[in-house]
Amino acid sequence: MDIEKSGAFIYRNARPLDLARWMYLFENGDRDSVLKILAAYQNEDGGFGHGLEPDCWTPDSSPVQTWTATEIIKETGLEDAEHPVIQGILKYLSSGMDFDGHTWANTVPSNNDAPHAPWWTYSPSHEVSYNPTACFTGFILKYAQPGSELYQTALRLLQEAYSFFKTNFPLESMHTVSCFVELYGYLRGGKAWGAVDPDEFRDLLNRQISRTLTRDTSVWAVEYVCKPSLFIDSKDSDFYAGCSELCDFECEFISDSQQADGTWAVTWVWSDYPEQWHISKNWWKSDLIIKNLKFFKAMRG
Repeated sequence: MDIEKSGAFIYRNARPLDLARWMYLFENGDRDSVLKILAAYQNEDGGFGHGLEPDCWTPDSSPVQTWTATEIIKETGLEDAEHPVIQGILKYLSSGMDFDGHTWANTVPSNNDAPHAPWWTYSPSHEVSYNPTACFTGFILKYAQPGSELYQTALRLLQEAYSFFKTNFPLESMHTVSCFVELYGYLRGGKAWGAVDPDEFRDLLNRQISRTLTRDTSVWAVEYVCKPSLFIDSKDSDFYAGCSELCDFECEFISDSQQADGTWAVTWVWSDYPEQWHISKNWWKSDLIIKNLKFFKAMRG
C-alpha cells in the first residue's frame, strides 16, 4: 500500500475540509483548522448543508448533513461542549426543525432542488427510521446540559429508539445498525450510561453486526457492501472480538485494492446529474482514502 500516493491525491484533489482532516489525522495537523473549515458548512440555524455530505448538495440545513458534521467532530476528538460548532448543532436539534417529536427526517424537501443521489430524493414517508436519529440522541446525551429540555427529550428518544431496536431485531439497513452502534458509543461510560441495559445492548449489537456484515468477500470490490469498518474503529471496540478475522481481511483488502493513483473504487453512482456526480465522486475518493487508512492504522498500528 502506497500512503504517499494517497496523500498526493488528497493534496491535488480534496476539498479544503478533507485536506485538513488528512493533515490532522496523518500529519500532526491542527484540529482547529478542521473545525474552522467545518464551520463554513454550518448555517445560522446551527444545522449543516452546502454539500457537506457529498451525495446531497442542498445548501439548506438537513439532518443527514448535520449528522455528517457530528462524524467529523467525533473524528477530531473534540470534547468541549461549549465549542460554537457543537452549540450550533444543539441549537438546530432543539429547534424542532425536521423533527416530528420522535425522529429527525431522513430526507428534506430542499434536497430535490439541488443535485443529489437518488437515495436522498425527498418524498413524504411515514416509515420510522432511526437513521440519523439514534446518532443525534447519543450526541445530545454527550454534549447537552443534563438539566436542559433537549437532554430530557434525548432520554425519552433513547427509550423509544432502544424499544424500536429490540422490537424490530434484526434490523435490515446496515446504516441504521451503524447509527445504533454510534448511539452505544456515545453512551458508553457517559452521563447516560445505564439508562438502558448496557450488557443487553452490547449483546444485541454483537448479534446484529454478525448478521449484517457481508461475509461473501468476493463481491467487496464491485458492490456496495457492509464491512467491519462501518461499525468498528479500534481493537478496543466492544464489537471487535466477534469479527476480528473479518477485520484482518478488510485490512488485507484495503492494501490489495488500492488503485494506481492512491485511491479506492467508489462502488456507487448517481443516476442523474452526471456532471455533478463526477465532482462528488472525486470528493468521495478523498473521504474513502481517509476512512480506509484510519481503519488500517487502527487495526495494524
